[in-house]
Amino acid sequence: MRFQDFIDEQKARKASPDKQLAKSLAKMSDRHIEVIKKLELTETSASTVMTTYYESLREIIEAIAAMRGYKVYSHEAFTYFLKEIGETSMSDKFDRFRKIRNGINYYGKQIDKASAESSIRDIEEMITKLKEKFLENMSGEGLAKSGKL
Repeated sequence: MRFQDFIDEQKARKASPDKQLAKSLAKMSDRHIEVIKKLELTETSASTVMTTYYESLREIIEAIAAMRGYKVYSHEAFTYFLKEIGETSMSDKFDRFRKIRNGINYYGKQIDKASAESSIRDIEEMITKLKEKFLENMSGEGLAKSGKL
């Protein structure tokens, strides 16, 4: 599949670049992480923490899409959007995290603490790299180097 296939299926669409939406999404991502870092990671909290980290990563990818003039309506489409912008390795990781999140949200699967810790480290690294590479030119709020991660 390609990102264009999601556009053709109306699961994503071309729009005007939206810097304000991108800023808002990046700020929300930061806030989600700020809140979730206050929660102790345990076997009980691992699934909740993991899904929130996933959402934070998705918001950063959505911010990049907004900056490039895309509105995306499918989490799976973000996988192919990452490939479209040359981030194949991150695309594969994101898709793995998407499937973990779907398992938690839609099938009641649990994730253990050790798996969550490993995934969270990867997600934090991905967020930092994506912000530095694609969102650092957003003025005003220092979103790319916010120091939150």
